[in-house]
Amino acid sequence: FFFFWTRSMVKKQKKAQESINSRLALIMKSGKVDLGYRSTLKNLRKTKAKLVIVANNCPALRRSEIEYYALLSGAGVHHYNGNNIDLGTACGKYFRVSMLTVTDAGDSDINFSVPGQ
Repeated sequence: FFFFWTRSMVKKQKKAQESINSRLALIMKSGKVDLGYRSTLKNLRKTKAKLVIVANNCPALRRSEIEYYALLSGAGVHHYNGNNIDLGTACGKYFRVSMLTVTDAGDSDINFSVPGQ
């Protein structure tokens, strides 16, 4: 029973990851996205950001700083379930991406809800 339960959990996580990757690919194609820490900070300060996606191996201090700025600007934060290499690959880039900012979703139906509101 335990083996079956862990396999089904892994399948659900994989399916959710594929869903996020497909939505991210659609945003990259039809929407407006800025990659990187510095451009994310700039967009959060200007309150242009709607959603920030952060890789799971981003340093804790940097991650908490982004979360704080996102809270102030009203943007949502999504913790990507993969490292910066996986996030870069999901964006269709050949380099590492620690975080990215979605300013316009384009044709994607991604949810921009902030948990506190």
